[in-house]
Amino acid sequence: MGVAVLAMALAMCGFPPEDGGVRRAAGSPAAQVGWGFTHTEYSADRGEEPATASADRLLSADPMPQNQHVMGWGAQNPEPSPGKYDFKELDSRVDLIRRTGGTPVLTLCCAPDWMKGGRAGETDWSELEKAPSPEHYADFAALAGTIARRYPDIRHFIVWNELKGFFDEARNRWDHEGYTRLYNMVYRELKKADKNNLVGGPYTVMDSYAPGDDTYASDVKGPWGSLDRRTVDAVEYWNEHKAGADFVVVDGSSYTKDDRYVPDAFTATRKFADVGRWLRQTTGLPLWWAEWYVEVPDRNDDRRGWSEPRRTATQASALISMAEGGATSGFYWNPQNEGADCPGCLWRSTELRDGGSRLPMMDLLSRFSRAFPPGTSYERVDMAAAGRADVRVLADDEDVLVVNVRDRPVRTTVGGKPVTLDAYGIQWLKR
Repeated sequence: MGVAVLAMALAMCGFPPEDGGVRRAAGSPAAQVGWGFTHTEYSADRGEEPATASADRLLSADPMPQNQHVMGWGAQNPEPSPGKYDFKELDSRVDLIRRTGGTPVLTLCCAPDWMKGGRAGETDWSELEKAPSPEHYADFAALAGTIARRYPDIRHFIVWNELKGFFDEARNRWDHEGYTRLYNMVYRELKKADKNNLVGGPYTVMDSYAPGDDTYASDVKGPWGSLDRRTVDAVEYWNEHKAGADFVVVDGSSYTKDDRYVPDAFTATRKFADVGRWLRQTTGLPLWWAEWYVEVPDRNDDRRGWSEPRRTATQASALISMAEGGATSGFYWNPQNEGADCPGCLWRSTELRDGGSRLPMMDLLSRFSRAFPPGTSYERVDMAAAGRADVRVLADDEDVLVVNVRDRPVRTTVGGKPVTLDAYGIQWLKR
């Protein structure tokens, strides 16, 4: 039995990860911020006053790490012209995080137009995902330093997002050399701004291909398929040539590049455990998932195909796998929009007067964040043979998370306690 398969079999029985739980990751404990979310274009700092007040109360009740990009996803161009700054919307997001007690994290993406071939004073949002030109890497690093000094209470910084603009079409691979040069300049500038700043990269997408598809196969594989070897090359190059790092950060989906689950949506989430173990072994750094996805969107990014219980249960399975893989931190990409129908959102849209109230994914994420903070040591849980294949379990010495992965009710025994779960049901037990 292969290592990945063995690890999955143990996890199915409620066993902890191979190392007995999340290890105390190398580096500063402060680099392990826990489980939270990323603000997107529409968030709790804008909309109807009663709704934003409701969202503020919701976030304050369960403080979590909160991530914000410095340009895009709710923030305007921070430096439209060289030396001319506009931090109004970024200030608004940072103020939201501060007043709700969240741990602030900034993703240093993306670059003003004049750093990537555009005109100074203009912002072409269709070019948002274009990387800065090499001759402007130093300018982007200087902007990062300016931002770090503007918010001296912020200690956690992610450099760039998904290697956007760094794919080399001519060589059909990532320009990991170019990204690493940019990363190193930003890293040094942030440490110069304050030696206590914590910096991570490379924020690569952990793309995978189904078993049997050897087009870009790598040795990082499991029943879910194999990682794209070009991604593996990018991570390994950055790890070898980085100026330094306080954590490694990536994102990815449980489904394959061609939008398939191998063999099903719940089993596919085991990918997060296997990839996490590889990243921890390769880098020795605390592991963050900047984003993770379990549901294939259609061409309109419409996620209405699943019921909310199924969606939330699959997300719970992914969180369990990330923890099993050694991750100490992760950020849920909150898909808030302007309307009442928002599958997977954390709260009802604050554009609605009665918005701002919690949704099922917020219940899961906030409880997971409280129950399994950084440094958690996970423990084995005895389970009855009946129903063992129907549930996933994660436990420490106080809390047990039980997730039904079936579309029918399940009865079983977990830790000596009888448990009855509705279809795709989630229960929290005390030990």
